[in-house]
Formats: sequence, structure tokens, C-alpha cells
Amino acid sequence: MSAPRQHAMTADHVFDGTVVHRDMAVIINGSRIVAIAPRRGLPHGITLHALPGGAWLAPGFIDVQVNGGGDVLFNDSPTPEGISAIVAAHRKFGTTALLPTLISDTVETMQAALDAVDARIDDEPGVLGIHLEGPFLSPEKAGVHDPRAFRAPTTQDRAMLVAPRKGVTLVTLAPEQVPPGFIAELVAAGVRASLGHSMATYAQSRAAISEGLTGFTHLFNAMRPLGSREPGPIAAALNSSGIFFGMIVDGVHVDPAMLRLALRGIGRPMLVTDAMPPVGGIRSSFALGGVEVTCRDGQCTTKDGTLAGAVLDMAQAVHNAVRLLDVPLTDALRFASANPAEFLGLGHVLGKLAPGYRADMVAFNPDTLEVLATWVAGVRA
Repeated sequence: MSAPRQHAMTADHVFDGTVVHRDMAVIINGSRIVAIAPRRGLPHGITLHALPGGAWLAPGFIDVQVNGGGDVLFNDSPTPEGISAIVAAHRKFGTTALLPTLISDTVETMQAALDAVDARIDDEPGVLGIHLEGPFLSPEKAGVHDPRAFRAPTTQDRAMLVAPRKGVTLVTLAPEQVPPGFIAELVAAGVRASLGHSMATYAQSRAAISEGLTGFTHLFNAMRPLGSREPGPIAAALNSSGIFFGMIVDGVHVDPAMLRLALRGIGRPMLVTDAMPPVGGIRSSFALGGVEVTCRDGQCTTKDGTLAGAVLDMAQAVHNAVRLLDVPLTDALRFASANPAEFLGLGHVLGKLAPGYRADMVAFNPDTLEVLATWVAGVRA
């Protein structure tokens, strides 16, 4: 159901991405925000939608790493229909925009996934592009990826990745597994590069940054650990301005003490879910490349205990950031909205509630982070 052309959402608390406003309204015209104004004194006759007492209204959550949801795994369903199912599953948890994420796979599956995103992005505003997590990764830090899918970039890979796309293309790679200049080639074509599943040294990580790499995928997980003599990629991420790093804040992937330490660096944190099919679904297990994965007690693992993504949604990630990392709610909300928007180069249209921005919003209970409603491009989902 479409929203009236011009309408207003009123809330006791409106967080615009920087400041919390009290007793305010967000005025929306079509898909865009027109203004944030006092609840009293709104234009006569405008349609009003009032949130329950005590509720917050904030920028919608943006998740740059979503492997699946609603019992759908993107690798198994690299189709427009698969994307729609994943988007719908995450929207109920406040995620208004995301990158479907393809784990290391064949050239054919990668091409199908890219084509599916191109086909869906025009009529599904919740899709911002695609995240290709691999296959240019380190066998030493494979995690749940199948090392048999890993390879050095081919001429075909290069042509596929730099081809014009309708949305954002994000590639997670291990710098030590690609030739010098490869990252710069991707970045020159508008692709965003992120370090992950890597045994890169500090020097190799810094060299990748100098080529234009701006992200670190699920910091601490599947990468060379922080060492006193070889600081590795973690130190590079935390010592570099303008660098964004993803955090899986589920209390399982990384000890909260390490994440609190990371927040003292000068890198810019983003909350990610690394979500698997059970998020927003009804099944507790799924197959990943023929390997059975079971999700219970807040974690997804194979039979040998290897972590395989997460059973985490963005509302819970925000709540965990407050509860486990001792950050203010407003900071946690920025980690889930403004920071990922800026990482993707979309900080001028997403991640804030301000005039000219797309009306992607989430309403929630600030104590429990229970999501009350979401809006994407001005339309309530």
C-alpha cells in the first residue's frame, strides 16, 4: 500500500543521525524527506501518523553483509526472487537497505548473482547492490568458505567485476592473494574493496589501502590476528583514518572486550549481521556448499564447530552494541546507518533523516530495540 504523497511521522524522539529531537515530526513527500519540524505547527491538513509514546524514529539500518534470510541462501538462490525473500526477511528487523552477499563460488554463480541484483534493484529500493565475499581469499583463513572455490583473479573475473552496474559492488578479498594493482583497478571502476579472509601482513594491508581499499570485513574474524611483532590487518584497520570495519556483535564471533578495544581506534565501525537463512525464517539448519549448518544458542556452526555466518539481525546487533560494548544508543544507531551509508558512497542520500534524504526509517522501542515499523522510500513495509 502506498503512502500519501505528503505525510508526516510524529514521535516522542526523532534521531536524525546526529541529534535526538523531542516531540518532532518527519515530513515526507513521496520517497524523500522534506523537513524535520516541531510536532505542533505542521501544515494544515497534512496526514499524520503518530508513533506510540516513548518510541524512537531513526534512520533505517543498512547491512552490507547479508548471506541469507527467510530460509533463503543467496548462493543457492542467486535470483531476483531469492533477493526479494531475503530483503523481506530482514526488513522486519529494521533493515531498510542491504547488500545480498555471495560467498566464494563459481564464475557462473557470481554472474547470475550480479545479473539478479541488476534485475531487482530498480523495483526493490532495499537493495543497494551486491557484496561478493571471495573468491580471492586465503586458504589459511577460509572459515566456512570452500577453499576449492578460491582462485587468483582471471581476465574473465576482471571483466565481470568492472562492468557497469546499477548499484554498489563490494568485493571482499585477501590482498596477498591478488596481484599488485588489482585493487586499484577495481576502485578505478567504482568497485569498493574490503579486506577479509586474509593472512596479509601490516605492510600488505597498508599497501592495499594505498591502492584504494576502504573496508575490513568482519574485523578479527578470518584474518591474521593482532601480534606484537606483526600487527597485521587489524592494526592497519584501527590505525587508518577513512577506513571502515564491520563488526559482528553477537557475543560469539568476537569477545566484546576486543570490540571495545577496536572502538578506541580511528577506523569507523559498522554493524553487520553476516546473516544466514534462519534469520527471519522458520528452519534452524541449512546446507552451505553441501555442508550441513545448524543454528542454535545464538550461533551457526558446522559439525566440526566452524562458525558459519550468524543468526543475527540488525535490531539485535544494535541492542548488543549498547549492552555488550557499552556504547550510547545514538552511537550504535550510527554504526548501523550513517557509517555503512558513507562506506558505500551513499552518505548523501541514506543513513540520516534530513531534507533531501530518502525516507528510510525505523521505529522502535529504545529499551528492547523491538522494531515497531519500517519505511523504505517513504512507504511503510
